[in-house]
Amino acid sequence: MKRLRYYLNRITDQRTVNYRYNDVAEGKPVQKEIYDGECIVVYVKPNGEVDGNGDRTGIRREPTFWQNGIGYTFDRTHKLALHRPTVTVHIPVGMLGINDCTVAAADECLRQMTPFFEGINAEYFNRTRPDRDNGKFILYDPGQKVLARNAAYFAEVCVPDYTEGKGNTIFVCVYIDPPPDVLCLCVRMEIQLPYLKLDRAKTMLLKQLPETTERFVREFDKQGLKAALRLEQTQNAIRVFLRENGYCAFIADGSALAREKGSDKPAKGSVPFQSPPGDRIEIAGVKGMGIKDGVTVITGGGYSGKSTVLNAVSAGIYNHVRGDGRELCIANETAVTTTAEDGRAVTDVNISPFIKWLPNGDPKRFSTTHASGSTSQGANIMEAVSLGAGLLLIDEDRSATNFMIRDKVMKALIEKEPIIPFTDRVRELAENGVSTILVIGGSGEYLGIADRVYMMDEFVMGDATARAKSLAGSSVRGGTEATCPPMEDKLVFRENARKTVNAFSSFPTGTTRERLEVSDTGFIIIGDERIDVRYLHDIATAAQTNTLAFMLRHLSSKNTDINELEAIALAMRGLTPKKSGKNEIDICKEADNLFARIGKEGFGVIDTGFFTEMNRFMDMPRRFELLAAVYRMRGSGG
Repeated sequence: MKRLRYYLNRITDQRTVNYRYNDVAEGKPVQKEIYDGECIVVYVKPNGEVDGNGDRTGIRREPTFWQNGIGYTFDRTHKLALHRPTVTVHIPVGMLGINDCTVAAADECLRQMTPFFEGINAEYFNRTRPDRDNGKFILYDPGQKVLARNAAYFAEVCVPDYTEGKGNTIFVCVYIDPPPDVLCLCVRMEIQLPYLKLDRAKTMLLKQLPETTERFVREFDKQGLKAALRLEQTQNAIRVFLRENGYCAFIADGSALAREKGSDKPAKGSVPFQSPPGDRIEIAGVKGMGIKDGVTVITGGGYSGKSTVLNAVSAGIYNHVRGDGRELCIANETAVTTTAEDGRAVTDVNISPFIKWLPNGDPKRFSTTHASGSTSQGANIMEAVSLGAGLLLIDEDRSATNFMIRDKVMKALIEKEPIIPFTDRVRELAENGVSTILVIGGSGEYLGIADRVYMMDEFVMGDATARAKSLAGSSVRGGTEATCPPMEDKLVFRENARKTVNAFSSFPTGTTRERLEVSDTGFIIIGDERIDVRYLHDIATAAQTNTLAFMLRHLSSKNTDINELEAIALAMRGLTPKKSGKNEIDICKEADNLFARIGKEGFGVIDTGFFTEMNRFMDMPRRFELLAAVYRMRGSGG
């Protein structure tokens, strides 16, 4: 941190000479001094003498500052927040005794590190003044999910190959091989520097940042890390068991499924879950309810806990932290929560399994800018299944009624009904490897076709399959065989995904500046597109939506003849990138390539501080949500 002190001292010394005081407070000089980390390089021999062989000096940018073996890299959050730098702390894993560098390990480290900096924030907090006046260390709140994220991860980091001299001079020995990269825990935070308080800013950066980090290292709870890793191993073991033994979900006995109102945290006093005896299994030493593949109905009276169970299963696509109450509720990772979505854009989707005919349209190539409830739900299901969903989660309350059911009387009365209800296709989906869990409270149409029926009564689950079958009679399809022909091509369920879409751009029409935003109301705005992602119910965090936006922006670069960095440079000069002339892009292929790159290289593949409206904390979403966002674009038909 010696060089960082030099830069900050220069800012303090020159604030009344070369810079207006307000400019200093807003961080304008910091842009060059701290973010660029410009050093004077002096090359030396192993004995420390200056190498006189020719011109052996130069300039290097080193925005990473080291102290006691820990690195601190400064980056612009964005150009309008130079007084709020993004700092990535690099801690060698050997200092923490970490051997298993997993997602859960990084998550646990972030959760342990945060309270140390919250203690400093409490000292600065003044309710009469904003954080901009007080100063604040801002670490990401991971919530209850354990996800791959750029707020905490493991990566190889270059350790310094130099020693520091006076001022911003560094000495590099060109005759000695540079040290190897070191595997580090990388924790990202933003630091709100206090307005017009340079002394406090220096204290935060030079003293509190390194000292608090070193205190975290000294007091690191290794037992807490071990507990997080044990839980992760159990969760992964359950997932493997489900895949290999014909189950789509598991809920451990004793789980607290209910959530606090308006929160993702467990509700106080919730009834612990207990599995029906006939469905109790044990996986990796954990007893609970195994939900088998096929068609499962959960029913019960109002406020009995039906939707609570479905929501817990939906949350089970991701791992959860210890103490969440649902940490051992595990579901098929490809599960998709699907609902009606009035008004969504649909392009070239085969909804013929659910819609027999359309006025002036072809259900095998259905396109609209404003789908109805039934057509949107049919399109949502077809897209989900074709993108690999192995489990559909459906709540009757959030579905289109005429899509979900139509009883015998209505079928007899309405002879020319184009909609084939989901009751008539759910078994065919199961035969094609797509299970369904439905919450039903108002119709008995599904009782006769379900493999299992569970009754919720005051948050207690019981097996009601035998009684439900008896009441439903012997009907297999609710008496619909005459009106619902079997699918001619079973593969239509799996081969329906659009492989290509029209190329899109992050540059609005007629402008020279990219546009990328995530609105508070649930929209991703990119270029001319305004994508509604409110009905992608399995997006678990706002940071996942941020990631989707940055990924879409990366994919949009496939529509230019230049790469992303060149696009940024042109935009800063007021120029528009040249279009490639491509009409379509192979969206599935490009998405797979992008996920592979991020998995190998990290979030830096898509991360940029160019957009002033974007939050740069990112959680990894699933492939399904990325493609589903693309398919909701109104100008991406392919």
